[in-house]
Amino acid sequence: MDDDDDLIPISALQHYLYCPRQCALIHIERLWTESRDTAEGRLLHERVHSPDSEFRKGVRVVTGMPLLPPMLRLVGVADVVEFRQETDGELAVPIEYKKGRPKPHSADEVQLCAQALSLESMLGHEVPKGFLFYGKTRARAEVIFDSELRNLTTETAMAVRKMMASSNTPSAEYIPKRCDRCSLIDLCNPRWLDRSHDVEHWIREHIED
Repeated sequence: MDDDDDLIPISALQHYLYCPRQCALIHIERLWTESRDTAEGRLLHERVHSPDSEFRKGVRVVTGMPLLPPMLRLVGVADVVEFRQETDGELAVPIEYKKGRPKPHSADEVQLCAQALSLESMLGHEVPKGFLFYGKTRARAEVIFDSELRNLTTETAMAVRKMMASSNTPSAEYIPKRCDRCSLIDLCNPRWLDRSHDVEHWIREHIED
């Protein structure tokens, strides 16, 4: 087996926490459909993923920094890493750019924490915090990488690895607030494939409509 066969994109953790089936469709079945939201997000990341390094107000700012796989066999690219000078050396601070607003779940925080874990493996020192920058609010949200978030990130990485190793795509579960915003809804067909609704329920629902 190739050494790269078990590598997992850091983005897969974010996809998994949003919806395991979405994660499988993207990373196992290799399916993708562009929407306005995903296109705007992709263009945003293309801008910040251009590799560069510069000093801003005494802070070394690196964009498009590749993240190597030793920690949890995760790979990806950090949008921005700020290296701030501290008394005992440079402190790495990862910053992830998001197009929308803060979310009610922890998917974005886990994605950022996975970046921090990779940076710790690469740099050999602790990365205690990072920031999520949301385009809608035009503000940074601080994320502390405490033990609870680190454990959730590790558990999520293990769950994604297990799912990808099985090559099994989870069954559909239609949740309107989640599914109706997903660019893969037409490929996923959650309304038709949701096993929580049996045939009799589906017939009754449509007769009533």
